[in-house]
Amino acid sequence: MGAGILITLAMSYLVYVAGFGVAVTYFLWLRDARILVRTGLPGYRKAAYHGVLYASLALVALNVALIWDEIVGLGLILLALYLQGREKREKVFSGTEPALDRLLGKAPPKER
Repeated sequence: MGAGILITLAMSYLVYVAGFGVAVTYFLWLRDARILVRTGLPGYRKAAYHGVLYASLALVALNVALIWDEIVGLGLILLALYLQGREKREKVFSGTEPALDRLLGKAPPKER
């Protein structure tokens, strides 16, 4: 038996939770990047740039959860999500858009 099978057998549900947290971190980063491309606002520029760091931290945390300790890995992923949510962004949605449009980052395009 290979080492990969032993690692797979030893995983708990917390590793799957950590994987979902990483996916959410990447989703939020790509959402900020999409709003930046559509609007060009400086708050979203900073959020998109910092999102690269937070997504990297979440990916490292997933590896920590897989290899070393699941609780520490989950804590690092929660830290990445917390830091990503603290970025100051401009208000781009008026509140009348559907929730799906706001979730996917369909901001009104900038005036050219």
